[in-house]
This record gives sequence, structure tokens and C-alpha cells, in this order.
Amino acid sequence: MGRRFETVSFLSDYGHADEFVGVVKGVLRSLAPHAVVIDVCHEIPPHDVRAGALALARSVQYLPPGVVLAVVDPGVGTDRRAIAVEVGEPDAAGEGTGVFVGPDNGLLASAVAMTGGARRAVSLTNADYQLAAPGGTFAGRDVFAPAAAHLCNGVDVEELGEAVDPLSLLPGVLPVTRVEDGSLIAEVLWVDRFGNVQLNVDPDEVAGMGDRVLLRYRDDVRTARRAASYADIGAGETGLVVDSYGLLSIALDRQSAAGQLRLQPGDAITLEAPS
Repeated sequence: MGRRFETVSFLSDYGHADEFVGVVKGVLRSLAPHAVVIDVCHEIPPHDVRAGALALARSVQYLPPGVVLAVVDPGVGTDRRAIAVEVGEPDAAGEGTGVFVGPDNGLLASAVAMTGGARRAVSLTNADYQLAAPGGTFAGRDVFAPAAAHLCNGVDVEELGEAVDPLSLLPGVLPVTRVEDGSLIAEVLWVDRFGNVQLNVDPDEVAGMGDRVLLRYRDDVRTARRAASYADIGAGETGLVVDSYGLLSIALDRQSAAGQLRLQPGDAITLEAPS
């Protein structure tokens, strides 16, 4: 037996219009009634592995030790691997501090890296720890949730299937900035429900540009002012705020910057000092 876990942190693109989230949580409750389920997010855009990976990377440092169950799985029913990845420094028994369960499509990769990297990984091939599936399109219910529950019950990760080389797991694809002719080429990572536009920019990368920064995207040019808070942004101003994850965000005070500036995840944006 392996280490018992008390918590399952659950992220998916299932939404709440259908019964999918409830069914998965029902399987968890039936198989591991002692485990507490934390709903991290279920409104990841359908099939958007990149958005799911970013949400998981943003949140993982605040999740308790345990099992992370993440399902954004456009390749469900294909030959893509279903995996469990153990992470964290080993304890006295040689076991890690947590296990990620989900598809091997890059969804887990960044969060796994942020928690110290993979110690062990398996492909979820042992049918003894799965539900009988009437079809192959609901792995969250039939494969991933049972694996998460059995891990909570103390089943060792290697009992769940065939060991795989952690280096063979698909990497995440997170954009990095680059400098061209003194300008910083960035990308929109995320737009939150308030319309704040998170960039893949560390504040230190624009420290030398001063309090005002030119934003160039598509055919638009805007001047943004560095601000300490949303309320510090004046009427009619565009602000640059360090958000709760330590990255630079474009924001307006009590308005949607994404809506006003017509920005969305994946958009390229150039930051430079005013001439």
C-alpha cells in the first residue's frame, strides 16, 4: 500500500450544464468517502488544453497535498495515454507528496514542473482500478476518477498500470517573451471574469521602460500607466498592474480591459518605452 491522501483537487472543462462533474464526484465519493473534493475550476473552455494547463499552473501552489485530478481531454477514446504522475520530495517511506491524474496531452506538465517534477509515472492500464465502460468517451468517470479515489485509499501509483519514463510525458506549451529591437514581444495568457488581461510578462522585464509603456497589438497603439491597484487607474486610462500571480496585467478600473481593447488569450502584444 502507498500513502493515503485526504484531498482531491478537481479541474475540468465539463462545465455545469450537464451532469459530468456530479458524476465524477459521485464516483470519488463512492470509492473514497473520506476524501474531500476541491473544485478548482470546471469552466475551462471546451477542449482548451492550454487554458487548462495555465489554470492548473496558477493554482497548484495553493492546493493542499493530495491528488490533483485534471480532465481537459479532446483526445478521449484515442490512443493518447491516461497517466498518473507522482511528484514531490519523498518521505521516509520513499513516497511523494502528491499525484496528478489526467490525460498525457500537456495539461499536467507545467503544474508537475512547478511541484518539483515527476518522480514516477504510470499509464493507467490496470482495469482492476477502473469502472466498466459502456463507451470510451467518459474517461473522467471510468478511468481518472477511480484512479484518483484508489490513490486516496492508499493504492500505490505503480499498481494502477505500466510504468512510463517521466521524460516521455508530453510537455506543456507555455509562451515565453522575447526581445526584438528593444521591444518586448509578449502574449495574452488569460482573461479573468473581470476582463483583466494577464500577460506572460514578469514586472522586472519592463522595469526599465518607466511608468508609461506603449502597447502595440494588431493595428492599435495604447499608452498604459503602471499602477499599484485597479483603483489607482484613472478614468479613461489603461493600467498595467501586477496581478495576484505576480505577472503583469492590462486593466481598467471597474471595466473590462479585454472588452475595451478587444484582447483575448493567445493575442500577441508588444511592450516598449515611449519614444
